[in-house]
Amino acid sequence: MAVKFEILRRRSASDPPYTQTVIYDRDTDTTVAEALKYINAELLADDPVSWEHSCGQKKCGACAMRINGLPKLACDVRLKDFPGGVITLEPLKKFPVVRDLIVDRSVIFDDLKKLGAWLTEDAGPDSTGSAYDASRCLRCGCCLEVCPNFYAGGEFFGAAALASAARLISEAQGSDRKRLYGAYNERFYRGCGRSLSCRDICPAGIDTERLLVASNAAAIWKRLARSRD
Repeated sequence: MAVKFEILRRRSASDPPYTQTVIYDRDTDTTVAEALKYINAELLADDPVSWEHSCGQKKCGACAMRINGLPKLACDVRLKDFPGGVITLEPLKKFPVVRDLIVDRSVIFDDLKKLGAWLTEDAGPDSTGSAYDASRCLRCGCCLEVCPNFYAGGEFFGAAALASAARLISEAQGSDRKRLYGAYNERFYRGCGRSLSCRDICPAGIDTERLLVASNAAAIWKRLARSRD
């Protein structure tokens, strides 16, 4: 069965977007990523679609894009999952478009710098459980794309920051712990609406609700309880 790709393209950030339709009539038991490689090599060789990709195995998060309206990894979606035969590809909307399906996600890493997402002291003994779960974050931006409270440059850093904070909070000691507790409260806890849309969309399957509960308990509720004692 042929699949019709409708790809939202843009030559540059300053150019108007336009939709290009491509008919793909090969095996549908393949991923969007593999189909895009074929389209660029065989069907649009003179004007290939710009998109980011690397591992092809759902390990790097580079190929995140909107597929039929939802943020997904192109290497994690198969054509046969869309029985209607139409697949729309768009860049993520929460980040500045660079070209075609490529967006500038540097705000994720800038936010981690503002968060102070690193340890200056030795890690504590509890570096398991939620810390391991958080370490699987791909920084792909899918969670931020569906978050109703996140926008690039805002005070709320979203679940991408939660993943880093949750990991470090469970390992931090001394001054690191105090610093991270304050940053977590300011950059995540105050802005999170608890919609948990991030949990439902995460391609790595990270249970952000679990991270949220554990981080809130450590950084907010236990600290408040100690302050009352």
